[in-house]
Amino acid sequence: MTDGIDWDDALANGPYIDGADRYPEQWAAQAAAFRKEAPGEIDIAYGDAARERLDLFLPEGTPRGLVVFVHGGYWQRFDKSYWSHLAQGPLVQGWAVALPSYTLAPEARLPRITTQIRRAIESAAAKVAGPIHLTGHSAGGHLVTRMLCQDVPLSVRDRIAHVLSISGVHDLRPLLAASMNEQLQLTEESATAESPALHRPLPGVPVTIWVGGHERPEFLRQSALLREAWARAGEDARLVVDGTRHHFDVIAGLEHADSSLTTALLNP
Repeated sequence: MTDGIDWDDALANGPYIDGADRYPEQWAAQAAAFRKEAPGEIDIAYGDAARERLDLFLPEGTPRGLVVFVHGGYWQRFDKSYWSHLAQGPLVQGWAVALPSYTLAPEARLPRITTQIRRAIESAAAKVAGPIHLTGHSAGGHLVTRMLCQDVPLSVRDRIAHVLSISGVHDLRPLLAASMNEQLQLTEESATAESPALHRPLPGVPVTIWVGGHERPEFLRQSALLREAWARAGEDARLVVDGTRHHFDVIAGLEHADSSLTTALLNP
């Protein structure tokens, strides 16, 4: 799998996006402005670790259900505070939206992060009734599809109505040959165990794999790989390639109630 491929370059996004360095500051500012106006509760503990906290934003009236958004950053960067504004689209449509943080690598390895996201979803689900739609970006796209794997003991799995992975990494084995693995500390065993594309999904839950048309080839490959693997398993797995979007702006549609991304998330 690794012969002749520079996996550091294949998995790099910033060098191929104009103005990439400006995005984190922009996200943080948009998210902070959103939190000043949005109703909800900040820093709900779902565990004892410092980063085991989630934010829950609530719509007017009784929520139609719960959306959980899991952030990316190659399991090494960011927290929930950068992404609050992405709750806007679902919130306007009447959905509650939870955004968890999780312990980052190298302090946590992938199996622990997977467990944290499971607990975060269960904690948010205890506060909001109805169907649950999971979505996440990049590493978060990996984590929400991981929740649909049959070996994850998610206690609210019967409420999961849709999973939408945005630009996710679904086969982690190439990361073994990337320098980031110094932080992630994946082994052949854990990379295989934590790869959604190598698991059978829970039956009967629609999955949408969303990726920007201007993403790096590896992200397009990873998205197509999961769609093929889970469709061959007999599940409703759909691949959407979103026009000219790249890895950093492909999530922007969640800010808008009537965007194609928000519509796809809420109406599988």
